[in-house]
Amino acid sequence: MKKVIYKITYPNGKIYIGKDLTNTLTYFGSVKSKHVENDFTEEEMKDFTIRKEIIYESKSKEEINKIESQLILKFQSNNPEVGYNKWPKFKN
Repeated sequence: MKKVIYKITYPNGKIYIGKDLTNTLTYFGSVKSKHVENDFTEEEMKDFTIRKEIIYESKSKEEINKIESQLILKFQSNNPEVGYNKWPKFKN
């Protein structure tokens, strides 16, 4: 079974990098809702579009686990100004 790493892009341009070991079309990650909700008004949340891109594929769970953190650092999605990943912890 193919395993994937995806990038979610929110309307404000912030991103979230995650992995899906089952490659489920409707899986959109485990980002904390409150972190995202804090960036949007009630009105903005009424019409909300996100984009999910598959940015890496593998048949190996070990490879996916290794590459996920590398891609989080590469895209800087752990930087609160750029994205919603909380791990690995962002260092200025």
